Amino acid sequence: MSFHLKRKIAFALLMALLTTGIISFTVIGVNLGFINDFLHIWIKSWLIAYLIAVPCILIAGPLIEQLVQKVVKEKIKTNH
Repeated sequence: MSFHLKRKIAFALLMALLTTGIISFTVIGVNLGFINDFLHIWIKSWLIAYLIAVPCILIAGPLIEQLVQKVVKEKIKTNH
């Protein structure tokens, strides 16, 4: 496995862990409040979200990078 691919996978794993954890915690807290089963519900939801997010990041990431490169172009500096 190439170094570039390892970096992409590591990025996807860490980005998914952080974002799904924060978002699932917040949404469940807002929708249910901090009920007795909150921790169990949150961990279960976080795991499901994480398993969905990792492949989405790996698949959508390169496509989004290409889109950003087309939309945001650096202006070429000229000496005029």
